[in-house]
Amino acid sequence: MSVWETPSATDEWYTPPAVFDALGCWFDMDVCPARHAKGHVPASFNLQGDGLLEPWDGFVWGNFPFGGRNGLTPWLAKFMDHGNGIALVPDRTSAPWFWTAFERADAVLFTRKIRFLRPDGTEGKSPSCGTALMARGEIGFTALTRAADRGFGIMSLPFPARAA
Repeated sequence: MSVWETPSATDEWYTPPAVFDALGCWFDMDVCPARHAKGHVPASFNLQGDGLLEPWDGFVWGNFPFGGRNGLTPWLAKFMDHGNGIALVPDRTSAPWFWTAFERADAVLFTRKIRFLRPDGTEGKSPSCGTALMARGEIGFTALTRAADRGFGIMSLPFPARAA
């Protein structure tokens, strides 16, 4: 796990508005909303419970807890199964969970450095890793293409795994 601030000081990090500006889309649901944010994500509904247990609906946004070594695995499995949205993840390209998710994504945008926001709105320190946006579905694919066209990152289109 990368240390962005004092270890264990907070797990509340907000996605900066520049990400949503680059994507240029509206979400039906934020499936993992920050506890203290109000109207932070351009979404019609903020899921209020455990996002891993509650049902998801429509085009979803997920900035899941980066957490420990495999903390993203259940979130990304549910996201990929849902099949309609955009997830923000660390670009840990050597991690097995990243490979699994990458192979199921419709598109991945490796972004420029993102400085996440603290609950008070101030900018945090840069994370030690980069980030990627993973899309599932046509709306997500279009939003990532738009962001790439705006210079927000480098687009990658996963190829299906080939038989050996």
